Amino acid sequence: MVQLRVNGRSAQVNVGATLLDAAKAVGVHIPTLCYHPCLPAHAVCRMCLVELDGVVRPQPACITQAKAGDVVVTDSQDLQDFRKRNTQWLLARHPNACRDCEVNGACRLQQLIGEDSWDIDWGYVPRGSIHHPEHSLIDHTSPSIWRDLSKCVECGLCAEACGASGQQQYVIGFAERGSERLPVTVFDLPLADTPCISCGQCTLVCPVGALIETPHWHTVLHTLDTRMRVSAVQVAPATRVAIGEEFGMEPGTVSTGQMIHALRLLGFDYVFDTNFAADVTVMEEATELLERLKGTEHLPLFTSCCPGWVNWVEIHRSDLLPHLSTTKSPQQMHGALTKRTGFTAALGPEFANGKAEPYVVSVMPCTAKKDEAQRPGISGDIDHVLTTRELARMIKARGIAFAALSGEDSFDRPLGESTGAAQIFAASGGVMEALLRTAAHLRGHDKTLALEWHQLRGVAQGIKVAEVPGIGKVAVCNGIAAAQGMLATQTWRDAYVAIEVMACVGGCLGGGGEPKSIDPLILEKRMSATYALDKVAPKRCAHENPDVLALYATQLDGPNSVKARALLHTHYAARHSKRLLLMRFLDCLDRRDSHAAVRVLHPDALWSTASPFGDIRGADGIVDFIHRQLPVRNLGPEFARHLMESPADEDDLIVLTPSGQRCRFCLDIETLHEGRASRVVIKALFREIL
Repeated sequence: MVQLRVNGRSAQVNVGATLLDAAKAVGVHIPTLCYHPCLPAHAVCRMCLVELDGVVRPQPACITQAKAGDVVVTDSQDLQDFRKRNTQWLLARHPNACRDCEVNGACRLQQLIGEDSWDIDWGYVPRGSIHHPEHSLIDHTSPSIWRDLSKCVECGLCAEACGASGQQQYVIGFAERGSERLPVTVFDLPLADTPCISCGQCTLVCPVGALIETPHWHTVLHTLDTRMRVSAVQVAPATRVAIGEEFGMEPGTVSTGQMIHALRLLGFDYVFDTNFAADVTVMEEATELLERLKGTEHLPLFTSCCPGWVNWVEIHRSDLLPHLSTTKSPQQMHGALTKRTGFTAALGPEFANGKAEPYVVSVMPCTAKKDEAQRPGISGDIDHVLTTRELARMIKARGIAFAALSGEDSFDRPLGESTGAAQIFAASGGVMEALLRTAAHLRGHDKTLALEWHQLRGVAQGIKVAEVPGIGKVAVCNGIAAAQGMLATQTWRDAYVAIEVMACVGGCLGGGGEPKSIDPLILEKRMSATYALDKVAPKRCAHENPDVLALYATQLDGPNSVKARALLHTHYAARHSKRLLLMRFLDCLDRRDSHAAVRVLHPDALWSTASPFGDIRGADGIVDFIHRQLPVRNLGPEFARHLMESPADEDDLIVLTPSGQRCRFCLDIETLHEGRASRVVIKALFREIL
């Protein structure tokens, strides 16, 4: 241990601890902007400078190791004056737009200014580089993440979170020097055109509003205020153990009842639990795994509930697509169940006959869920996705005293009943553990196998492994960087029968849409609460959920049945492939979305329909056909989609139409260049009825 003094107080810290650690140990607050406990410190912001007895220059507390006998002063007049000048320099380069900023009230720069009542003394200094105008400051191209570099404070946390110390995706890095230094995307591309997997870890560590989740909450709040649509919301398991942090509660506080109460006060007609769909996901995925175990094809099975992981596979490793479970994520599964089953039909004749559908919102710990909700073949099942942080903004905007709300409220049924297995979906390893509980039951081993698999729990390890009698060896990849390491060799192909991958360390508990925290133990605290909920659950296995069993008995004919596969399973395609373009175009047809169709068509596109409509020429002609000549689509349970015959074969362009026809498509594609961005589009599309 090391003994030192901080502002006259005696401090004791471990060898290797920093002066910032020592200050925290005795309750001394030192302001920081570029510090995050889970990432390397680089002392960029200089806000944490402190004076050391015997050292001429102030030292950054975040990287200076504490030594025995150190005498530290954190708040001398010279340090206060420096911090003021430093902050005023940041403000001179920062837009005066706090009023309409998405992180208003949760911005560390704003908090720093407010605490000390510092004024702006210097004139505004424009950001960016006059030599490199390609460094665009504003980028709203991504469905998941918005960038506004005019608000950037060059802390470097986003580059670390995306780079070697974090996700190892390297989509963001620094360009230029000095006052022109900026974190830019690879090749200065719009974020939507980069290999970004939408995990949102950059938004989680950004101390200001330079990187945020694409905001949906304004639209959701307006829709609820009008009360013109029947509305339903589903809430992910990670949200209930984290949202309380936004209202000053201790990390790991379970606030399920308060959260449900707040959602009702916001105006949602039905409040459902995503955990219901997680139980359904377990039933489908466990059945799928056991089917694959009967042979050797496409083993190991990779879980598919994490959209960041699915994005990574589609971008970088299309050879893995056949290994992905075809089961939809719980979010998308719940959306389909809410809009396309008996729940909607029971809302009234207008809903039952396909003339109307409920307005469906999900609350997720994940920014990539916004991306997922727009995937072809499943888009439209979720109208809007909110992060946990966005829900907190809505609650605050309506002046709801969250912490004072009753905790007695409960989810609506039938889409709100769940088990402990569903709750642990929030944690890294939880999906695999839930899967094993039901797979063991379906194989008749549930009486002999343990219910809890502690080998698969925790956030410390990148790869967690367990040997499951009667099933085989399974692995859990805790973060996309761990998955990349595993997949760098071929040993995984024969070593495991199933592999869970969560793009974010800690799983959904560490998702990019969760409350921001600089507590180094935040994931452990959230995880402890998650497993405690499972421990006390009356039913702890998905196959014990009575409402799930009733759903299969009355509407779906059992797991992996024809009906279940049509509603609860999905398809995949490599990025920029012909298959993906076809899926996107068919999705536009199914949803009668002529506006989106323009984005996938060449201006001079030809569509040979193999129907009485003949050949349709030009994007305008095809759009007009979709808008004016196709019949109005049915909604609710009557809605039907085109389905790819193969779930993942990149070369298979055989499609099952909503009417049941088998068709083969042939595509000619072309790349359109639009400034720095490019777009692959359909030049010609030929349809053949089989």
